[in-house]
Order: sequence, then structure tokens, then C-alpha cells
Amino acid sequence: MQQKKIPMRKCVGCNRSKPKKELLRIVKSPDGEISVDTTGKKSGRGAYICTDPECFEKMRKSKRLDKTFEAPVPDLVYEEIERMLKDG
Repeated sequence: MQQKKIPMRKCVGCNRSKPKKELLRIVKSPDGEISVDTTGKKSGRGAYICTDPECFEKMRKSKRLDKTFEAPVPDLVYEEIERMLKDG
């Protein structure tokens, strides 16, 4: 029996590949709105971050999300990510 392939994604904070299910997805919708995608199913350009608070700090400091989406990310989005990482 063939084993199911696990989708891997790269964290924008630490640049390591991890299974998609272990990462938090941030999405820029076609209309330009940036938000946290809790379902993993929203349409648009996705970026992933692992649940390590260090990765989050690194990503926030270097504005990696802004570069990935080629748009400024609102502070509200960063606050939501931070809250989700703390809540687990």
C-alpha cells in the first residue's frame, strides 16, 4: 500500500520545512486583505509560520510577511498571530 504524502511548507520565520498541519497560515486574499487562515482553505496567497514564538519575533522584526505579500501587514494581524501562538 502506498503511503500518503505529507504536504510540507516553509516557515517564513526560520525558513525550515515542516508538515503543513504544524504551521499557522496567513493569507492575502485576491482583494488584498491580509488575515490569519485558521481553516487553511481561504483563497489567496498563503504564507506559513511555525508555532515557535522566536520565529514570530524574527518574522515580525525583519518584516518578512510584508516582503512575501508585497504589501504592509496591519499590526492587528501580527497581534492575532501572537495571540494564537500563546493560546496554542
